[in-house]
Amino acid sequence: SANVREIIKMNGVNRKTQWMEKGMPWFFIVAASISILTTLGIVMTLVVDASKFFVVVPLREIFSTNLAPLRAQNPTFGFVPLLTGTLITSAIAMMVAVPIGLTAAIYLSEYATARKKKVLKPIMELLAGVPTIVYGFFAYSFVTPLLMNLIPTLNAKNALSPGIVMGIMIIPMVTSLSEDAMASVPNVMREGSLALGTTRLETTIFVVIPSAISGIVASFILAISRAVGETMIVVIASGSSKNLTFDVTQSMQTMTAYIVEFTSGDAGSGTVGYYSLYAVGLLLFLFTLGMNLFAQHIARKYREEY
Repeated sequence: SANVREIIKMNGVNRKTQWMEKGMPWFFIVAASISILTTLGIVMTLVVDASKFFVVVPLREIFSTNLAPLRAQNPTFGFVPLLTGTLITSAIAMMVAVPIGLTAAIYLSEYATARKKKVLKPIMELLAGVPTIVYGFFAYSFVTPLLMNLIPTLNAKNALSPGIVMGIMIIPMVTSLSEDAMASVPNVMREGSLALGTTRLETTIFVVIPSAISGIVASFILAISRAVGETMIVVIASGSSKNLTFDVTQSMQTMTAYIVEFTSGDAGSGTVGYYSLYAVGLLLFLFTLGMNLFAQHIARKYREEY
């Protein structure tokens, strides 16, 4: 009988909380919809204001190399120098982040003891918590003078220094995601490879990395997206030259740096230069969106399920 009374009491409590059970799904739907609505709002803002720019400026001019948005007479809006500067600095960043980040991930996943991993991984991930403006000043006041001693022709504002520092900034992303992908490979595959007489290095290269390749490649692509969208480092250290050049020792301007320059008050509201900000922002959004979708495609296509 005591058990029956407890069941009745429990049922009474459940009846009192039925309204919460019915209401919580709606609460979760609203919370999940906030991110979707925010994304739609961003896209609508970019598309509506960028369309005002494309009405005035023909599409063929955007893909030219002549960028002079502040010219008093006949300003031009060729975005190719911005795209080139963005791709070059991002490529330099990946040349730094990929080998260092992947090597660190291999060590943490395959060689480090549990105790060392517990200490080293949080320390490495502290780099992700450093404000980007600090990285920018580090690039301008430390890395650039250091590189000028090695490369006499290096300008005070250049693409090499911010590219290297951006690579340092995204190392934790490459390391953490790649290490997680390699850690998900079952130990039985490692043990089977070692039992056949291979070394630990050979097992890592020919068994672990191919099995985790989807996560590793996805980490690279997400890191590229992070580098493409970086703002403060390139604003401080890369300069604002709008000339098309492939010389990393010269000043370059990226798409994010262009947006920062114009939002500082150089372009009056309602002018063509003002709406060019939204056009550049839309191009940047589409580029990063494409990279993220490509990363998801690679992850799905080459994912190994164990």
